[in-house]
Amino acid sequence: MKWITRERPKIDRLACPWLIKRFIDAQAEIIYAPDKEVQSQAQTLGAIPFDMPDVEFSHYEDRCTFDYFLQKYDLKDPALQTMALVIRGADTDDHNLSSQSAGLWAISAGLAFNIKNDYELLEKGMVIYDALYSWAKYLQQEKHTTSPTENLLLQVFQQYLAQEKENNKKVPDWAIHLKEIIQDQIDTNLTLNLSQISEGLNVHPAYLSRQFSKYFDNLTFGEYIRKLRIDKAIHLLHHTHHSLSEIAYLTGFSDQSHFTRIFKKHTGQNPSDYKKNVNKGKKNTKG
Repeated sequence: MKWITRERPKIDRLACPWLIKRFIDAQAEIIYAPDKEVQSQAQTLGAIPFDMPDVEFSHYEDRCTFDYFLQKYDLKDPALQTMALVIRGADTDDHNLSSQSAGLWAISAGLAFNIKNDYELLEKGMVIYDALYSWAKYLQQEKHTTSPTENLLLQVFQQYLAQEKENNKKVPDWAIHLKEIIQDQIDTNLTLNLSQISEGLNVHPAYLSRQFSKYFDNLTFGEYIRKLRIDKAIHLLHHTHHSLSEIAYLTGFSDQSHFTRIFKKHTGQNPSDYKKNVNKGKKNTKG
């Protein structure tokens, strides 16, 4: 099978040949040609054009050609899906999509600058994408330096990232995973950090912060966390005999005064008054 595209590749025109050779046709021949000659050479050589306007294997909406190859050949390897996000961010200059996208673009641009022969460039690119695939498949949780606390958080994140989730409401996967991570963190009283969470989700923290409110009750990350803590506090007030200090601790507040201030902001009552009303209601029910 022959495939043809424009000369001087950088992202998609290196990533797609790598994908073809590694997962579709190991014997595939990749041809680079001047932009104006691609279509005519495709007909002459019987080659399939890709990453070009007005051909099947191309960009669609916000997706790049690498995404289309995955869809066309039904390649569901999670590592390839992770790579797709990195490649899309690099190829479309949307580096907020993945924290690795900017690095991939920088390496690819530098490689193209140093190597003028497209086929030599492809040879080096195959090594780079082999490495990116190994990272996506085996090394996503590895860090140059990692503290025990970070390891614990990432283990919790990975637990949920590994689970298969049905997505019937067209909510992004990261939003589904993040909601689970947050709830688990609330239940186990671990400290939440948006930057660390973004690493576990492989989503850039700036993008995550900006998009968060769309999928979480129109609240910012901090507001959503506080809401869940207050919801948990209300549950504890109704169903336990814990003191207010204990409830403040169990819901992740630094001290009782901070807990009181946030609780009143959300409910309009001090937690002590709320607790009294709960106790009165219980007595009236018994009576």
